Amino acid sequence: MGTQKNQTDIEAKIIFIMGVSGCGKSTIGKLLAKEFNIPFFDGDDYHPKENIEKMANGIPLNDNDRNGWLKTLNLLAKKQLAKNSCVIVCSALKASYRNLLNKDIKQQTVWVHLAGSFDKINERLNNRSNHFMPSKLLKSQFEILENPEDALQIDINLSPKKIIAIIKSNLMNTSEFGLFGLGVMGKSLCRNLANNGVKISMFNRHVNDTEENVAKNFKAAHAELSNAKAFDDIASFVYSLEQPRRIMLMVNAGKTIDLVIEDLLPYLSKGDVLIDGGNSNYKKTKERLDYLLSKGIHFIGTGVSGGEEGALKGPSIMPSGNIKAYKSIQLYLEKIAAKDKNGLPCCTYVGPEGSGQFVKMVHNGIEYVEMQLLAEVVTIFEAMGKNLDEIASILESWKETAGSYLLEITNIILKKKEGKDWLVTKILDKAGNKGTGNWATIAAAELGTPNTLITSALFSRYTSFYKEERLQLSEKITKTEIPKLQLSINDVYEAYQFARIINHYQGFKLINEAAKKHSWNIQLSEIARIWTNGCIIRSTLMENLVETLKETNNILTDTTLLNSLNSYRYGAKKVVSQSVLNDVNTPALSEAVQFFNGITTAYSSANIIQAQRDFFGAHTYQRLDDESKKNHHTNWN
Repeated sequence: MGTQKNQTDIEAKIIFIMGVSGCGKSTIGKLLAKEFNIPFFDGDDYHPKENIEKMANGIPLNDNDRNGWLKTLNLLAKKQLAKNSCVIVCSALKASYRNLLNKDIKQQTVWVHLAGSFDKINERLNNRSNHFMPSKLLKSQFEILENPEDALQIDINLSPKKIIAIIKSNLMNTSEFGLFGLGVMGKSLCRNLANNGVKISMFNRHVNDTEENVAKNFKAAHAELSNAKAFDDIASFVYSLEQPRRIMLMVNAGKTIDLVIEDLLPYLSKGDVLIDGGNSNYKKTKERLDYLLSKGIHFIGTGVSGGEEGALKGPSIMPSGNIKAYKSIQLYLEKIAAKDKNGLPCCTYVGPEGSGQFVKMVHNGIEYVEMQLLAEVVTIFEAMGKNLDEIASILESWKETAGSYLLEITNIILKKKEGKDWLVTKILDKAGNKGTGNWATIAAAELGTPNTLITSALFSRYTSFYKEERLQLSEKITKTEIPKLQLSINDVYEAYQFARIINHYQGFKLINEAAKKHSWNIQLSEIARIWTNGCIIRSTLMENLVETLKETNNILTDTTLLNSLNSYRYGAKKVVSQSVLNDVNTPALSEAVQFFNGITTAYSSANIIQAQRDFFGAHTYQRLDDESKKNHHTNWN
């Protein structure tokens, strides 16, 4: 069993190993006692003669039979604690039995439950000789077995060596929380957890010559991680965690998540919780949740927003899955989350299945649009003849009424120089994406929800990747020659604010439609609240939406916001029309105006489309002058 440990290496405890007869209690108990160099006691040796005779005759013991026996073992445990630790094996099948064994020493006891199927244990019993209890009594034990919630649950199908390793890891200074994957976000979350007093274990894979000793080197580089445990071996990492284990996966979304899950599964136990903190597709989260549940493992899909700084100082966290499993990790997520203006954590249980990943996906879609709008604002100001320092000053002046994290960082970006030149002008104009904008666009189409701004922002990024084609076409197409756009700073401000309201309307509309379809019961006001700090789209507008969404799920029904749209509308139309006339590319601002025109049009052009559909496909139509709502078809020829 390896190097023997001195009994002083663990705090004085009574280690009760329990389970039905034949589960291997005595074997494991003896091995564990040897490993720790502490005494071993078999509870069966303390049965009175009449109990042994009763069981030998195939008669199950009742509670009265066990009462004196359990009290004897309790006295044994108390006497042993005066000296040091010991291992006691005892069936202890009912909670009432365990309460008797625990009496007056509950804080100094550890319970280990060796669990297995009836068929497996029955097979073992039939192969066992020289024991007073016949195998036919096994059924009665299973009938009265009450699974202990506070015990270390161990599958008897594991090897004795692995079982001992699991018990050891839980007795000897185990960690509360594990983090798998030390990329930028993973490292920041580790430091955040450690700074909040959480005992953590950290894992990063070992790859010769490229990823060696990543966890150990990371631990050595940060003083707050002095009590953290660093691993590049999966088994050691998992066994270093107390049960039920809480492991957060910070690896790339997609197949990598599935590969990691398969790597972890052999070492996990029923009741353990895996937390996916990456930008996974919400549909895949549902599949993984169902798959792991079939193996007794909980899966929590969790959106985490805030980037590297947010992960370190406090992100916005959007968990979803089984509510009971969430409660087992709630304390840890709330500890590391950002805090809102009232000091509450920017973390809330979103709902079942992959709803947390869906909400994070929409968050990223809103983020795409907010970034695109600011890029268009800068482009417009440049077309008005302003340099980047001047534009930065304008954005600075907007902070009080249009403040946001993205406005703030854009202001910083515009000021950054290399020598006398602005750094941003040297950056290749190809904007990347990691898939969430694409998924949000697909989800909107699947739900039949017009999320046109996210689509516009996404396709603008796609268009940017056609750099060579853009260069060729720009030389062949005649552009309108103008000295400057004839707009005021206030016009641009109004267009920007107008589009932002439309963006947030569409984003929350998408979440609400998904919640209705999937019965997720998402509280939109809570989502807005956890987006007021820590995340990329935090803003003064978001803070205002917290109260608005307590009254309505449709922010365009709010009188204040609707009045704002009306007041900003003229500036928005002016900016868009001037941009179109003068070949300035403003796809998101333009789409905001067009969407508002569509959503506020009482009688749209869709009647023409429906007539066309009826003409070539006999799809029928309804008539405004027929209150019966029946379908009509016309032979148009």
